[in-house]
Amino acid sequence: MKNKSLLALTLLAAILNGCTDHFPQDPGSPASFKEITSIDLGGTAASEISAYDPTTQKLFTVNNESAATVDVLDLSKFPLVTKSQSIDISKLGGVANSVAVSNGKLAIALEAINKQANGSVIVLNTISLATIKQITVGALPDMVIFSPDGKYIVTANEGEPNAAYTTDPEGSVSIIDVTDNYSVKTLTFGAFEGSYNQLAMNGFRVFGPGATFAKDIEPEYVAISSDSKKAFVTLQENNGIAELDLTTGTILKLHPLGTKDISQLVNAMDASDRDSKVALGTYPVKSFYLPDAIASFSTNGSAYLITANEGDAREYTAFDEQKRVSALTLDATVFPNATTLQKPENLGRLRVTSTRGDIDNDGDYDVLYGFGGRGFSIFNAATGQLVHDSGSGLEQEAINAGIYDDDRSDDKGVEPEGVTVAMINNKPTAFIALERVDAIAVYDISNPAAPKFLQMIKTGDAPEGVLIIPADKSPNGKNLLVTSNEGDGTVKFFEML
Repeated sequence: MKNKSLLALTLLAAILNGCTDHFPQDPGSPASFKEITSIDLGGTAASEISAYDPTTQKLFTVNNESAATVDVLDLSKFPLVTKSQSIDISKLGGVANSVAVSNGKLAIALEAINKQANGSVIVLNTISLATIKQITVGALPDMVIFSPDGKYIVTANEGEPNAAYTTDPEGSVSIIDVTDNYSVKTLTFGAFEGSYNQLAMNGFRVFGPGATFAKDIEPEYVAISSDSKKAFVTLQENNGIAELDLTTGTILKLHPLGTKDISQLVNAMDASDRDSKVALGTYPVKSFYLPDAIASFSTNGSAYLITANEGDAREYTAFDEQKRVSALTLDATVFPNATTLQKPENLGRLRVTSTRGDIDNDGDYDVLYGFGGRGFSIFNAATGQLVHDSGSGLEQEAINAGIYDDDRSDDKGVEPEGVTVAMINNKPTAFIALERVDAIAVYDISNPAAPKFLQMIKTGDAPEGVLIIPADKSPNGKNLLVTSNEGDGTVKFFEML
């Protein structure tokens, strides 16, 4: 009896003391992320993209508020977060665009002072912050990533033209082999020019003034397969995804993404910022997806890709493709109600592209093409086939949360910009950054054909970077969501409860 009582008291003490040796903690829920701490790094552009090194418990955040720097944040005493120093790389080039970490190495994507010239990747030791190597890549490296095995560093080199559109470098992807003394191979897209007519029929866009196919391509973001053999690169302005073989250093194919039919109820959107209400409706519009970020994940033995379909227009001093619907001449046969349709409270305020839609070349528009999918899409990585599109669902969740910004209805809505996928409780979970409503939408994507909405998390202003630090690598042993918020210069940390 005495032994039984002693055992009971021991068990009770273990419970009260929160002992986890024999009583594992509740793993928590991906629908329960709550803000736990934050740090303010400055104003606009002071917090753009972040990467975490679990060995040193440092977070590296791109800060371009006044110069090209990467701030080093110390998370070793989390939830206390302190800025320990800044890495000043302004003398090595222009603006820092992206960071990535792998095996004690920090890679920084740095555009040239002249944006149309070749940029570079700077590799540093995460402990000493000493420079290991600086490697020349293509023009305007906008995103950098390590392959899961750490062998490759890949950059998406956007190759934007200058404001006068007199210089337009070729868009490219650079593959750096870390194991071969950082040898680099930069790939361009001119070989696909002969396929353009077929690609264009399926929604691929090449339209810059005087641009060749290779110059018009603008790589934006990279995802790499779990086996480190393939890379998938969004070509945002072109409305496509490029598939690359990293082992051979070749571009395998281009996947055109087609358009989203806003005349279908499932794709309803709010098209006006002058209707004094938030209301999703159907309209005779086809919208290009134009994805920004992309992430890869696997479930049930198959590999998938998820894209954040932000939308983006070419807008330069010498060339701006955007037009309001009210400013266009619409074909009277296709749009018999054009006068009503072009009122500001209906479709008149919506921005569409002027580069496509005059099917019969008679000077009026037969089709209206908008910018952005206003949601996310999931594709089969092996075939490129669309498995799921969120339709109007993502914006409806923003409306339900009371955070939808009607001032953006005429443009690209909530503008999904960033996306990352993490395994939470053995399920792939997507975190989608919504730039225009300052929030992260969380979805269970274990069934890629039918994602389940879990949570809408308010962040700082204009979340640009979204990062998950898994529990086994985080400074407090819990899953952490980190957002780098470009609009207000904050980095916010959310803990899964």
